[in-house]
Amino acid sequence: MTPISTGSEWTFDLVDEYDRQIRTIAVDEFKLDVYPNQLEVITAEQMMDAYASVGMPVNYHHWSYGKHFVATEKSYKRGQMGLAYEIVINSNPCIAYLMEENSMTMQALVIAHAAYGHNSFFKGNYLFRAWTDASAIIDYLVFAKSYITKCEERYGIDAVEDLLDSCHALMNYGVDRYKRPQKLSLAKEQARQEEREQYLQTQVNDLWRTIPKRDKDGSDKSPPRFPPEPQENLLYFIEKSAPLLEPWQREVVRIVRKVAQYFYPQRQTQVMNEGWATFWHYTILNRLYDKGMVTDGFMMEFLQSHTNVVYQPPVTARWYNGINPYALGFSMYQDIKRICEAPTDEDRAWFPDLAGTPWRESLEFAMKNFKDESFISQYLSPKLIRDFRLFSIRDDDHDDKLEVSAIHDDMGYRDIRGKLAEQYNLGSREPNIQVWSVNVRGDRSLVLRHTMHNRRPLDDNSANEVLKHVCRLWGFDVRLESVDANGDVKQSYEMKSNLEGARV
Repeated sequence: MTPISTGSEWTFDLVDEYDRQIRTIAVDEFKLDVYPNQLEVITAEQMMDAYASVGMPVNYHHWSYGKHFVATEKSYKRGQMGLAYEIVINSNPCIAYLMEENSMTMQALVIAHAAYGHNSFFKGNYLFRAWTDASAIIDYLVFAKSYITKCEERYGIDAVEDLLDSCHALMNYGVDRYKRPQKLSLAKEQARQEEREQYLQTQVNDLWRTIPKRDKDGSDKSPPRFPPEPQENLLYFIEKSAPLLEPWQREVVRIVRKVAQYFYPQRQTQVMNEGWATFWHYTILNRLYDKGMVTDGFMMEFLQSHTNVVYQPPVTARWYNGINPYALGFSMYQDIKRICEAPTDEDRAWFPDLAGTPWRESLEFAMKNFKDESFISQYLSPKLIRDFRLFSIRDDDHDDKLEVSAIHDDMGYRDIRGKLAEQYNLGSREPNIQVWSVNVRGDRSLVLRHTMHNRRPLDDNSANEVLKHVCRLWGFDVRLESVDANGDVKQSYEMKSNLEGARV
């Protein structure tokens, strides 16, 4: 068969032809289920702009996006960093950006990686299906940009930016981790916006009535605890209950909270998502080569790029920065395929339900039903632990010595797999801070509670930064208590509000 192209230069016709051939292999041969694709060719400057606006084609204005753009531009022009070959958006249709500086080989790699690898992961993985609505995100961001622009015109850029600063600082604490959110909808958001603002304000007014209720015998009735249970979603609680926020400010808090929720699954599936896309670009482009549709030169360029992407630096390297998610994810999917096709006795003992099964169905099941933490806990094999030379070190603050607690034996493999999986649990990577109580009838102060993980204390600077932004949104004094496993307070921080300074 004649190769699709022999040179390095791309044209739109060639991009279209590669896309058709890659789609034939990905969808018809390997049965990947994808959203319709929309390929956008952009300049390096536009790619940097996409970097700055978290990859979205439309977003509201904020100074932090411009700051990110300038920093990226300087590093790129000085040769201190390269740009991503692509950015892909979890939307329907799935939008994949191709940088015009790429060669034809890199354009084909991007199409296979993003337009079919990431695309099928977005559509198939249970977290994305449960927590995001790919068909509505672009429309919702159009609504958000329009609404925030109107707020800037009406209330001033400084007021809106101060509010967004605090909301952005608390974005990681503005997600529902267990409760499924409502789907985004432009039509519903626009239709219910005014109604929602009025309803929220009546709820807040009812909560903060200043006249105490009295029982029939004339005695003051003590109010019930508020909130009745601790609240993990700080932005949701502030949106619904902050005493001093105006209706438009509550809507802005809601917008940031919705955007944070949309990106929540991506933070939990980086290893799986990047590994899946890398596995499929490797598989698809090798299939193109087997069919004689690409040249040896094409494959040499592709394999050089692919090898750089999945390279895992040793821990002794100066540029070591932890485990490369591309390397771990790609290796795990490759290993699952190996266990299915050519299992060893060790594989049969560790994965009796996986060994010898059809690899395509097994990979699909793994992609759809796990997140990083559970994926590693379920599928990391002893062979891969040996290949990555993993072992476990116990670092206890009550002990002045380090202990190598797990090595390469059966017990050690299980311990290493469990310890590594735990590192991808957001609950252990991010401080667990929740709304604990509010003094409803007194000074309206808010108490936050941080539950220590493995006796790990809060950083003083970070704790005070969180308090500053919560205090600005809440409008009254805020206290943060850090408690151990027994509920004993080990650290305490407080931010006093001067009413004018605290108000957004």
